[in-house]
Amino acid sequence: MPNYFADKRVLVTGAAGFIGSWLTRSLLAEGATVTAFDCSWPDESDLMRAGTIREARKVDGRLEDYVSLDQVLSEHQVDTVFHLGAQTQVGDALREPLATFEANVRGTYNLLEACRVHRDIVERVVIASSDKAYGAMDGTAYTEARPLLGRYPYDVSKSCTDLLAQSYWHSYELAVAIARCGNVFGGGDLNWDRIVPGTIKSLLAEERPVIRSDGLFTRDYIFVDDVVEAYKTLAEAIDRPEVRGNGFNFGPKAPHSVLEVIAELSVIMECTDLEPMILNQANGEIVHQHLDSEKAARVLGWHVGSTFTDGLRRTVDWYRAYLSI
Repeated sequence: MPNYFADKRVLVTGAAGFIGSWLTRSLLAEGATVTAFDCSWPDESDLMRAGTIREARKVDGRLEDYVSLDQVLSEHQVDTVFHLGAQTQVGDALREPLATFEANVRGTYNLLEACRVHRDIVERVVIASSDKAYGAMDGTAYTEARPLLGRYPYDVSKSCTDLLAQSYWHSYELAVAIARCGNVFGGGDLNWDRIVPGTIKSLLAEERPVIRSDGLFTRDYIFVDDVVEAYKTLAEAIDRPEVRGNGFNFGPKAPHSVLEVIAELSVIMECTDLEPMILNQANGEIVHQHLDSEKAARVLGWHVGSTFTDGLRRTVDWYRAYLSI
């Protein structure tokens, strides 16, 4: 619905992050009053660098601190919550599981409890889960009927995030819905260890891109604009009984291997002579993942708006401008 958020008072956790920055920008463009919550505000964050943060209410805080979440909901009279804040790196989670569980699990139940306490003002809560919440399966597309079977630290933290949200619906009828997305790419992601930004940076520098795995791992790759629309669409529909308390998959129609992603970027950037360097050192990661998004299409009317190639082209353009190459 056009300008659905124009009169909404919105909290975005993890607002300074890659996806949080784009979501905050989109909500502000619709006229929402946005409270941007994060524990760090790096200058290189797109939200900071573009000056968009000046249009929002900036709040420093940690998800692990219940009091700060309780206060932000009350003081800003928040009616809509997008919970994106998390430790998002699979490798970091494997090395430091405690910090990941604190941020992702404690942070989620703190937020949900604060929303329950302030349910007189909080009308809708969208929780960002992940395809990782399903854990490793048999290689077929995950439907929402699949159990949540995370095994590695990051995956488990997302399974817990998901189940906590469902618990608050079933136990307290908190108006919550859950978004499970594949690998998100787009401009503004400055984690160079991720395959898309890392490959673009390498190719712009005329260097061979580096692959941590064997290059055959497959994932859904979804453009950030489509993810922002997925979150917003979910929030708009949350009053419907078939949406509240439910999880929805958001992904493209087909997965791609790491080698396929690099090959496509190499063609777009006209660097097909730079062969990737395959380290084959990935540990604690699921090999094949693919989401079935039929439910989101049927119930929410959501579809990806960008093809894989078009999304990559727009992403390359962003990094060319950012790196001035």
